[in-house]
Amino acid sequence: MSVDFASFDFLVVPGRENAPAEHWQSHWLGAFPNSTRLIQENWSQPEVAAWTGRLDRAVEAAPRRVVLIAHSVGVATVVRWTAARPELAKTKVAGAFLAAPTNVDDPDPSFDVVRNFGPMPLAHLPYPALVVASRDDPRVRPAQARTFAEAWGADFADVGEFGHIGSAARLGIWPTGLLLLGGLLGRI
Repeated sequence: MSVDFASFDFLVVPGRENAPAEHWQSHWLGAFPNSTRLIQENWSQPEVAAWTGRLDRAVEAAPRRVVLIAHSVGVATVVRWTAARPELAKTKVAGAFLAAPTNVDDPDPSFDVVRNFGPMPLAHLPYPALVVASRDDPRVRPAQARTFAEAWGADFADVGEFGHIGSAARLGIWPTGLLLLGGLLGRI
C-alpha cells in the first residue's frame, strides 16, 4: 500500500528546549514540505495551558487533517489537548506519532519542570496513534510507555536503546522512525 504523504499536514510538536537542527524532528521538517513546527513562547519552562493553547490554534488553522509528530513533553501536550478538545481532535487529527512520552507524573524532582502537565490523561485517543519508546529512556520507563500506549489505544514500538530519542541519539533523519510513521499512516 502506498502512503500519500501529501494528503496531510504534519505538525511537529517538540518537547522542552525545542528540537535543534540535529534532532530527527527537524530533519523530518526538512523532508516533508507540508510540515510545520509548533512554536512555543517558553521552551525552558513548559506551561500546559500555553502549550496546549498553541496546539489548539495550530490544529484549527491547518487546512487539512493533521498528523501530529510529538516528542517528550510534546506528547503530554498532545494528550492533554486531546482530552480537552476531543471533538476537534476526532475531526482534525488523522493520527499521532508519539515518541518518548515523558512521564510527567514521575515523583523524581528532575521532573518538576513538567509536573504541571500531570496527571497524564489515560483515555483512549480518538485517532490512530503509535507510541515509540526506547529501553533506556531516562524520562519514561519502557513499562510505563507501554502502559500509556495501552491506555491511549495506541500501537507500541520498542526501538531499542536510544535514550530519550532526542538529539543525543544522533538519529539524523531516522529511517526506522520514518518506517514506523509510514505504518501509522497506512492505518489511517
